[in-house]
Amino acid sequence: MSIDLSLDRIRRLQAKLVPYTRPTCHITGTNGKGSVAALLSSIFQASSARTVGRFNSPHLVSIRDSITINNEPVSADVYEAARSHVEQTDAAHAIGASSFELLTCTALHIFERAQADAVVLEVGMGGRLDATNIIPDSTVLASALTAVDLDHQAFLGSSVSAIALEKAGIARPGRPFVLGKQVHAEVEPVVRRAAAQVGAEIVLAPSVVLHGNNSPAMLPPLPQSVQAQLPCFPESIRALLPLHGEHQLANLGTALGVVSALFTHCPVDRLPWLAHLTPDSISRGIQNTKWPGRLSFHQLTPSSVVLADGAHNPASAFTLAAYLKTLLPRPITFLVALSHSPPKSPLETLAPLLSLPTSYRVGLLQFSPPAGMPWVQPESLPNLRAVVSQLAPDAEIWESSAEEPIEQLRSALKWAVEGDELIVVAGSLYLVADFYRLLEENPL
Repeated sequence: MSIDLSLDRIRRLQAKLVPYTRPTCHITGTNGKGSVAALLSSIFQASSARTVGRFNSPHLVSIRDSITINNEPVSADVYEAARSHVEQTDAAHAIGASSFELLTCTALHIFERAQADAVVLEVGMGGRLDATNIIPDSTVLASALTAVDLDHQAFLGSSVSAIALEKAGIARPGRPFVLGKQVHAEVEPVVRRAAAQVGAEIVLAPSVVLHGNNSPAMLPPLPQSVQAQLPCFPESIRALLPLHGEHQLANLGTALGVVSALFTHCPVDRLPWLAHLTPDSISRGIQNTKWPGRLSFHQLTPSSVVLADGAHNPASAFTLAAYLKTLLPRPITFLVALSHSPPKSPLETLAPLLSLPTSYRVGLLQFSPPAGMPWVQPESLPNLRAVVSQLAPDAEIWESSAEEPIEQLRSALKWAVEGDELIVVAGSLYLVADFYRLLEENPL
């Protein structure tokens, strides 16, 4: 099964369902959009929005992880009832919607039935032709774009500019479009032109800086003390940011850009809870943010710390490597699995990680097939071994004899804790999901 980027099916399906009317913030980008969505939903909840919906993809451990109400996965009963209704509607009209389209409609249906005061909607892939982009213009409060980089080139284009244009396709007439900090200079002019063509207003994300003492030397590290100035408040926003890494400052900046845009572009009678959105509530929302699987630390044993991160492309691997540099000098044990996703190559993704000035051990793994995504396949272990041997010829390489991916990871963790190194689980969010499944079972 392949990915067919088209909005025809989901438009037909959504037209047969209850109309979607919830006030929505729509987030796209290559890396960081999930973090921005998590930050925004936490800030909204801390600011007295009674019911806050959030849709993220892919899910982590369970498909229900992707649909949350007040930052908790929806119950199995709520999910199954909505999913069943959507699937029955799809079948009754012979629409043939894809798995992601069915999931998107399920999320929208749940949020509508809950009469959510605010929804944060993360794009699945791209933007212009993503299933989430069928929401009406009238529902969009603001759109936002996090860092754009090369990923999914087979679907979105072979250059950063082409990918940026696809992602800018979520811009809506008369609505603010928050442009987050970018690595590539060509992104901004492309996005500005695309926004101008539809009549969206570009809002640049504010800068977020470190404030006070921020030493990552201890493991797990403390939250980052941060500060930002928004045009809608005379005083600075100061908060403890529990998401680690310098890149999360940019993601927080994008989230705060959305917050600022709500003040300047949304009437209070449409969002009554905006009256409770204050520097204090924003600070509390930032501090309460939870976003597992992204530079997430876990104390596996009294002497073993695991850093789980879903870095899965060259750009996110570079970001992870930059963060790991702040934790050196210390040896590292990598437990890695990668998706087979040409033209992205294992060499490009692993190179930033295996060029750090330290010693390595590397465990090679595969991941459990993600539900509803049969096109996602792991890289073969021989391919991974060849790349690791090329990049780090002196590294100790480990493989499991187990066939089941979850058992491979269980054995890998037992091997990894034999040393005193920092253990890094990375390369795929699906591998990180397996790690969380094992945590629930208390594997060691």
